[in-house]
Amino acid sequence: MSSSLKRAFEVNDLFRFQYATEAQIAPNGRFVVYTVMRTDESRDQEFSNLWLHDLESGEAVQLTYGDWSDYAPAWSPDGNMLAFLSTREGKSQIYRLLLRGGEARKLTTLAQGCAGTLLWSPDGSKLAFCANRSNVRDAAHPHTITRTIYRFDGAGLVDDFVKNVHVLDVASGRIDRLTDDDWNHTPVSWSPDGAEVLYLASLNPDSIFTSPSILVVNLAGQSRTLLTNEWGIIQNAVWLRDGRVAFAGVTAGKRYGSKADLWVMTADGSQIECRTTGLATGINGRMHDDLPVYWNMSAPVILTAADEPDAVVCVQQGGEIHLVAVALNGAESARVITQGERTCLAFSRAGKRVVFGISTLFDPTQLAVVALDSGQETRLTDLNRALLDGIQMPTLQPIQCQSVDGTPVEGWVLLPQGDAPYPTVLHIHGGPHAGYGHAFHFDFLILSGAGYAVLFLNQRGSTGYGDEFATVIYADWGNLDYADLMAGVDEAIRLGIADADRLGCTGISGGGYLSCWIVGQTDRFKAAAPEAAVTNFVSFYGTSDIGPVFAVRELGGKPFEVPEVYARCSPITYAHRCTTPTLLIVGEADHRCPAEQTEQFFTTLKANDCTTAMIRLPNSSHDGTAIGPFAGRRKRNSAIVAWMDRYLRGKNG
Repeated sequence: MSSSLKRAFEVNDLFRFQYATEAQIAPNGRFVVYTVMRTDESRDQEFSNLWLHDLESGEAVQLTYGDWSDYAPAWSPDGNMLAFLSTREGKSQIYRLLLRGGEARKLTTLAQGCAGTLLWSPDGSKLAFCANRSNVRDAAHPHTITRTIYRFDGAGLVDDFVKNVHVLDVASGRIDRLTDDDWNHTPVSWSPDGAEVLYLASLNPDSIFTSPSILVVNLAGQSRTLLTNEWGIIQNAVWLRDGRVAFAGVTAGKRYGSKADLWVMTADGSQIECRTTGLATGINGRMHDDLPVYWNMSAPVILTAADEPDAVVCVQQGGEIHLVAVALNGAESARVITQGERTCLAFSRAGKRVVFGISTLFDPTQLAVVALDSGQETRLTDLNRALLDGIQMPTLQPIQCQSVDGTPVEGWVLLPQGDAPYPTVLHIHGGPHAGYGHAFHFDFLILSGAGYAVLFLNQRGSTGYGDEFATVIYADWGNLDYADLMAGVDEAIRLGIADADRLGCTGISGGGYLSCWIVGQTDRFKAAAPEAAVTNFVSFYGTSDIGPVFAVRELGGKPFEVPEVYARCSPITYAHRCTTPTLLIVGEADHRCPAEQTEQFFTTLKANDCTTAMIRLPNSSHDGTAIGPFAGRRKRNSAIVAWMDRYLRGKNG
């Protein structure tokens, strides 16, 4: 389509895309089943169905239909059937679908529903899954809380959502609950002989630590512990065919932001060995996007296959995430499989074939298969082609600058239509131990479609550049990270891209923190729109679901131990100095950066005669601007553009 016929990206495009959310390759490597999520804009609902791609013929067919959610597909070991979860009759239940055709058959009728990943036993006779207890609390009755971490963002009260491991005998329909306690259990792998299930147990009711321990349970319900979270931050685990266990994690004592490594150990939890000491950036990493799917929130992938000597993991390198094959035995080896300016997420593996997802700055989600021996890729999907072809995308320009101490900082700017210098919005990622880069971001495209240059950087604290870069903000938030951002803004001005008199800033979570920090330090920005921000570390310590751990690990102690650090690093300390018109946005169900954080900042600005407004999003969690109620998603995007228009361009409306 001619560029003259294309239109600018707009807010309602949020609800016009389809997304490939997950994919599983058949054991024989021929077929790929995947989930496509779509939005019904008229009903403000999202639905998902299953599709099947034949790698030999290249044909793709839709397997399931209906206005509900079909998801979590899993191939039987013989490749003849699929198990999946579906909400077609209310709460999620397990269904079975034969590859040769026919209707899906319902396998469970649990009143509380089923959840999580479905895992076939090696002989194909059983399915492991997780489910809540059946005696769900009556939300209308008073509730006594004894847990240390009693609520969790996006889930609510922990007592209401902790799950246990169950096993379904497919032939008889019998369901056995293998675990029964107040931890949250997630089955992750069957033992090679099918006698035990490896699972992660997290949210210990007597601990402030949310990181899981690794356990196994046999079919009689007898559990044993392989590794507790005293070892460190455990992120995922999988049983290897040789009887060992591979897991991803960071050893205890390291600062937040330190790289995660791939480890192997024997099945009794001994002889722990790191297989990725040579990787500067470790495995996984978090590339921030704002898609309504959980790509950037998933646990580190560890994909293995019988008779193959390696595990496929994902590694962040600057603004990209790629697939890497890591040797499981012998000399340490890590071989990069994918290349290019994109974010890749491995989903599943059959031998030397891996199906993976792709996101770029200009395309939300696609699927492909890569051959590990040759690196040859086969594209499986071309979702949203007509929609994408009709939108005038901005131009991407990389930016490199040096911070105050000479440290190089990587960034990018999206250039809108028209002539420079542009009114420019600095968009700051959260985490803070995450990154921006080559992943789809609605916020960027909405702002660029409205005529703004969008500047995004990976300031200190970001992952993808090594541990020193990511951890140097320890007990020093608001210093080098702020300096890096200002260096990027200065460079955009020097290049003639950004108009120094028309600067705005915004960001979510850690990006909301830095937006609030900025307006308390300088008046160079004419507008700000912090979202879901941390503003007061003292109250954050006591009200956030992760406060007692995160604040201490980031600031070097508890509030009474290092009060000067809590005060110095809190934006509320400087809020009275703010003169920048500031729009504050917060979800009323945010347990990560609770609404009281935004309320304190709003009250301080109001009391000191700063122009401000606060938008509260009902029933919206910390990630609600991407996955929350549709009304909130629309409101915050249109409101940010309107706020920038008013104070950067003098528009009223």
